[in-house]
Amino acid sequence: MSLAPWRSAIARALHQNRSLVYARYLQLATVQANGRPANRTVVFRGFLEDTNQLKFITDIRSEKAHQIKQHPWAEVCWYFPNTREQFRINGCLSLLSEDDSQIELEQVRITTWQDLSDAARLQFAWPHPGKPRTEQEQAAFEPPPPNPSQPLPNFCLLLLDPVQVDHLELRGQPQNRWLYSRDDQQGWSSQEINP
Repeated sequence: MSLAPWRSAIARALHQNRSLVYARYLQLATVQANGRPANRTVVFRGFLEDTNQLKFITDIRSEKAHQIKQHPWAEVCWYFPNTREQFRINGCLSLLSEDDSQIELEQVRITTWQDLSDAARLQFAWPHPGKPRTEQEQAAFEPPPPNPSQPLPNFCLLLLDPVQVDHLELRGQPQNRWLYSRDDQQGWSSQEINP
């Protein structure tokens, strides 16, 4: 598969914003069971090799994971402050858990786990996310460090397969904006549109 034309713009933005740790943070919006949106900040973990799919991580026990199973469509909004650029990426999410049958992606899941910091891995050993916190559980937030080479069962790789990318440059008069769309044959088209 060839890389999409919007990939070079994101690579350039990441490079020009590399001094900002938070430039790898973006907002992910999913759909709740009641049809309402749910939005949260996630960390970009790179692209799945030889694809245009964005990698993130999540806990299978989270509300986000349950929402994705019901409604896999989502959108991320990514703002780069140094270059004053926004990318809105719309697509379908896939959860890759320990129970997943996609054997070829299991190694990607394991490698992603191994690339995490100790503090990030430790969060997957904490009590069930979103449940009420009890005083008795306080010690549960200080578990022994998980095995750095083998993911915990609740660790999931989350992939976003884009179908549309809206790229807005917020500098200049007028500002510049492009819309990239993927057709059914996996090809990408681009069109310059009004900001």
